[in-house]
Amino acid sequence: MKPFSPTRRRFLQGTVTGVGIALAATTSFANASSGDIVTIAVFNAAGQPLGMRNVARIIKTPTEWREQLSPQSYRITRQNGTERAFTGRYWRLPEEHGLYRCICCNTALFDSSTQFHSGTGWPSFWQPIAAANVNQHRDTRFGIVRTAVSCSRCNAHLGHKFHDGPPPTGLRYCTDSAALVFVPTAAT
Repeated sequence: MKPFSPTRRRFLQGTVTGVGIALAATTSFANASSGDIVTIAVFNAAGQPLGMRNVARIIKTPTEWREQLSPQSYRITRQNGTERAFTGRYWRLPEEHGLYRCICCNTALFDSSTQFHSGTGWPSFWQPIAAANVNQHRDTRFGIVRTAVSCSRCNAHLGHKFHDGPPPTGLRYCTDSAALVFVPTAAT
């Protein structure tokens, strides 16, 4: 058998090292994707802001989400669905003050003081409780351009943002009731 030359040895060491780094990178990437950190505004049970916090992004398998959510909430939040107008539990204005939280991860999304009657049959808000708590991205499904809105912490689809809302923002965050949980709070 031919002895290893220094060049051949370096090549093999480099190859083994490269494979090791590639495996480590893949493992690190996989671990990073399940341990991503996001910064959101946190609110206590009374609806008072506690400041910005770094929290772990919530990532679950489709099976885990199905076990946690109703079929309708799963279809809307995990598959970008929508509910029929005037059928969701929150399309009417609440009788008490509260926060609307993500049904998937409990992140505060909207304050009831920003909810308005839009006549569309979906809960509508003129702004989120904190810009950091929602993500916005371009949605071109169905041949139209819209701005989709999702939860920053778990990426749950919430609905869409339109530019036909009331002052002071002129915006309408049109959301699906099945993506939200209303939690009453004492008015501040």
